[in-house]
Amino acid sequence: MKVLVFDVWGEFGHFRKHYTTTSPLTYSIPPRTAIAGMIGAIEGLGKDEYLNYFSKEDANIAVKICCPIKKTRIAENLIDTKIAPMMSRIKTRTQIRFEVLKDVKYRIYFSHSSEEVYNKLYSMLKEHKSVYTLCLGLSEHIANYEFIGEMEAVSEISDSEREIHSVIPEKKLLKIHFEEGKEYFSETIPIEMLPNREVTEYGKVLFEKNGKSIVANVNTLWRLENGEGIVFM
Repeated sequence: MKVLVFDVWGEFGHFRKHYTTTSPLTYSIPPRTAIAGMIGAIEGLGKDEYLNYFSKEDANIAVKICCPIKKTRIAENLIDTKIAPMMSRIKTRTQIRFEVLKDVKYRIYFSHSSEEVYNKLYSMLKEHKSVYTLCLGLSEHIANYEFIGEMEAVSEISDSEREIHSVIPEKKLLKIHFEEGKEYFSETIPIEMLPNREVTEYGKVLFEKNGKSIVANVNTLWRLENGEGIVFM
């Protein structure tokens, strides 16, 4: 299987946890739905249509943490744009403290059943183009990306513990070997979402906070030609 690999990074990022309101918290990694949004932005798919192209049946998506996860809080002034027809006349502001990711960098792995979708992304990545501005969750957290390349991925029979570099969906995890000096975390993130923004599936994922590999036995593993082992979400 051919896989497109690219890195995305930014100074700040925020992927809001669905159950937080007045003090928004962020996931440590971009959920699968957010990665689909990034790919849709690069390809030029509208926000009301891109989710139609990235179901689990059509798209394989994996993510790797490249920099240690750091979080901080920033106070932001939110304005109600419905009060006044002109932005300059808006007087009402509400200050909210957002939890944000700091100095983040992730590696995205992507393949698709549609040659048209796959080839369009390949062309855009290779030329470092994007139809819409790429961001990390919120529009003010603008991101940059670098195309690593197109790689061959081979399915690997995981009959024993293997080194895995991507985030691991817990339902695909059979056994894990905990190593000293590594920080293991798990989060429940959105996996699939309808175009009307209704989440149809959540899933728990396991990752190492500092971007180190995890030694584990999983039921589905892909090995890239650069040696990285990944598990699709």
